[in-house]
Amino acid sequence: MRHKIAGNKLGRHSGWRAATIRDMAKATLIHQRISTTRARAKEARKLVDRLITLGKKGTLAHRRRAFAILCDHALVSKLFEKIAPRFKERNGGYTRIIGLSLRRGDKAQLA
Repeated sequence: MRHKIAGNKLGRHSGWRAATIRDMAKATLIHQRISTTRARAKEARKLVDRLITLGKKGTLAHRRRAFAILCDHALVSKLFEKIAPRFKERNGGYTRIIGLSLRRGDKAQLA
């Protein structure tokens, strides 16, 4: 039973899952939109929203926490200087998941 176990396993071990979610979050911040399965999008949304919240706070400690996740100085600068200020009046819910078609090979729901 999965009592009090949050999140989706995504068919991966914990390290691979963390890398997948981190890479999807990086791609979302770079390109402003990605196309993936609905389950992966829901997991990536959690991390992207957390990163934007760090960007809104804007202190050096929050920059370092964001860099520990993203591992890219240019992307952290973009997050803190361009992306986060757009959401300064919003209290969460920075990303949307919009359903797309079904994937051709296995009929997975894309978003």
